[in-house]
Amino acid sequence: MSSKPVILTGDRTTGPLHLGHYAGSLRNRVALQHDHRQYLLLADAQALTDNAHDPARIARNVIEVATDYLAVGIDPAVTTLCVQSALPALAELTLLYLNLVTVARLERNPTIKDEIQARGFGRDIPAGFLCYPAAQAADITAFRATLVPVGADQAPLIEQANEIVRRINRQAGRDLLPEATALIPPVGRLPGVDGRAKMSKSGGNALPLSAPDAEIAAAVQRMYTDPDHLRVSDPGRVEGNVVFTYLDAFDPDPDAVAALKAHYRRGGLGDAALKQRLAGILRDLLGPIRERRAAIARDPDRVRDVLRTGTAQARRLTEETRDAVQDALGLFRL
Repeated sequence: MSSKPVILTGDRTTGPLHLGHYAGSLRNRVALQHDHRQYLLLADAQALTDNAHDPARIARNVIEVATDYLAVGIDPAVTTLCVQSALPALAELTLLYLNLVTVARLERNPTIKDEIQARGFGRDIPAGFLCYPAAQAADITAFRATLVPVGADQAPLIEQANEIVRRINRQAGRDLLPEATALIPPVGRLPGVDGRAKMSKSGGNALPLSAPDAEIAAAVQRMYTDPDHLRVSDPGRVEGNVVFTYLDAFDPDPDAVAALKAHYRRGGLGDAALKQRLAGILRDLLGPIRERRAAIARDPDRVRDVLRTGTAQARRLTEETRDAVQDALGLFRL
């Protein structure tokens, strides 16, 4: 058994991944995969919680998301890629854990409360969506993960998973399951190119990883800057300026970005020059990813083989954990 820390991470399979995914998680996964035992879960079952009306979309995008993973540099030799719905132990653990939490506790989870409000569910909350903290706890514990990369807004989900872990461990009389730590990336949530708080496919403000140069240029051109920066000579505002947010996230020369901010604040630096610099940086970043993605997409059977192999490995581990939890809860065995 490897002594490396265990990471569980993943994405809902609702569409190809975009630049926000890259900034917030993908590049960290590539960097961490050689020093950690990393499991990457394609969360198709979790995607059903608010996409049950279009399951074909979810199934179709399993291959799309896996292709994005390979294109950005995820190495299946060191990272296990697996499909959530093909791991029955995750559903079985979720059912067990739902007996250890209350509806009131689920509704108090800040992440769930915010998402319910943002999606306008009111009281018409899909039960699967409300119960997501228990399902995520099942995912985390099934892989015995000790690190879970999440945004700061997702940290309450990790704490609720740890509450369940502590209850199971008390029942077992020993530390059967490890608690997990939220691994929050230094770059927070990347705003959409229109300045809205979140980049999303559904919001129409995302830049896909496969974007051609013309699409990159068009997206950068319409990025929100400082509406009061009317002339090049005017002092400009850096805070809330999407172009600077993206430069902070992707420019390999932070000292140069700091100098550009100072110049912009005192005046004499136009938005066009900033956007030209950013467009070049994004072309250099996404161009190789786009080319690798196109090559991988020509051989979908290879992607399926990666998923089959990884899912088989994950099935063995998750079933061992399920059996241990069932024993801790004193369930009857034939």
